[in-house]
Amino acid sequence: MREVAIIGVGAHATGQFTEKPLKELGYTAIWGALDDAGVKPADINVAYVGNSIGGLLTGQEGVRGQVVLQHSGITGIPIVNVENACASAATALRGAWLEVASGAVDVALAVGVEKMFIGDSARTIGALSAVSELDLSQMGMQFTTSYAIHPKINLKARMKEYGWTLADFAKPAVKNSFNGSLNPLAQHRRALTIEQVVQSRIVVDPLTLYMCASISDGAAAAVVCSADLAKKFTSKTPVRIASCVLRSGVYRLPDDNRPDTAATTAQAAYEVAGIGPEDLEAVELHDAMAPAELMLYERLGLCGPGEGPKLIDDGITMLQGRVPVNPSGGLCSRGHPVGATGLLQIAELVWQMRGEAGERQIDKRPKVAMAQNQGGLLLGQDSAVYSCTILKT
Repeated sequence: MREVAIIGVGAHATGQFTEKPLKELGYTAIWGALDDAGVKPADINVAYVGNSIGGLLTGQEGVRGQVVLQHSGITGIPIVNVENACASAATALRGAWLEVASGAVDVALAVGVEKMFIGDSARTIGALSAVSELDLSQMGMQFTTSYAIHPKINLKARMKEYGWTLADFAKPAVKNSFNGSLNPLAQHRRALTIEQVVQSRIVVDPLTLYMCASISDGAAAAVVCSADLAKKFTSKTPVRIASCVLRSGVYRLPDDNRPDTAATTAQAAYEVAGIGPEDLEAVELHDAMAPAELMLYERLGLCGPGEGPKLIDDGITMLQGRVPVNPSGGLCSRGHPVGATGLLQIAELVWQMRGEAGERQIDKRPKVAMAQNQGGLLLGQDSAVYSCTILKT
C-alpha cells in the first residue's frame, strides 16, 4: 500500500450555532482544508462524510454528504456517507486513507460534521441515547449513566480499587480547560479549578457537570493524498498517516478478563506504525467524561493501572509535558460535536505537528502523535466502535 499524507485540515469552531445548518458548518471546515492543502475542488477524487445523528435531529437522511459537499462546490465525484457513532469522522478519515493507500485515487477528502443545537435539548439527548443498543437506551442508560455505573467502567469501583477521589476525576477537566482557554475554536474557553469542577452540579454521581462534554455544533475536514504527490500541492510539512485502525466492540460476559478493546485497538495501531506508547509526543483522546481520560492513559499504555492522576500531577500530560494529552482542550472543553470529533482531533494534531497551534503550541513540536476515538454502547459491555490513528512527520 502507498504512503498517505494529510496535506490540509480545516475546522469550524465548536459551540452553539443555532441558525447554521449542517451544510454551512461543513462549508467552513471543507474550504479551510482545501485552502490549507492548496487544492481545488476539481482535484478531489472521492469524499467520505461522517455524521452521526443528523438524520434524527435535522430530518435530512441518506444523502447528507452530498448535500454538504454540493453546498461547498464539490459534486460529480463518489461521495460516501459514514455513520459510526462518535467515531464517524475517524471512520471517514479511514475511508479516505484506504482509497489513497490502495491506489484507487490520488487525492481524497474526509469530512465530519454535526448539528446538535436544534432548540430542543430533550430531542438531542434522545438522539444521543439512540447511539447505543436499543435495549440500553430504552432502560434510560445514557452515556453519563454508563460511565458512572456500567460494569466495565464503574467510576465508584475505580475509586475503591485505586483510591481515586473526586479531585482526581476533576484533574483532566482542569488540565483540558486550561488548554481550551487558549484555543480560539473551543466551545468552552474558561480555565477551571479543581474546586469549580468538583462543586459543579452532579449529573450522575460521581460525575459533575464540568466533568462531562456538552452538546455542540461543529465540523472538521482533512485532505489526504499519496505522500509522493504532497509537494505538488503544498510546501507545508506533510503529516503521514502511519496507521489507522478501526475496531468494533467485543461481547463480554461479566467475568471476561480479555484486554479492553481500546487497549487492543491502540496496540494494533502501534504495531502497524512500528512504534510503542513511549514514542508518542502528543495525544488527542476521547474524554467524553473527564475520568475516562485517566482510564485511557492505562489502555493506551501511557501508565500502569491506577497511575493516571499521577501523570497529571507530575506534569507529564500537561501542555508542555513529555506527552501532552488533549492540547485542543479535549471533548469537555474544545467540544464534542459527535460526528465531527475524530477529525477535530486530527486537525489539532496536524496543527501541533506543523507548529501552527498558536498560544497552545507544544514547545517541542511533536513528530509522532495519536488520535484515539470511540463511541456507542453495546449490551456486551464494550463501546460499539474504537479508532486509533497514528501520525508522523
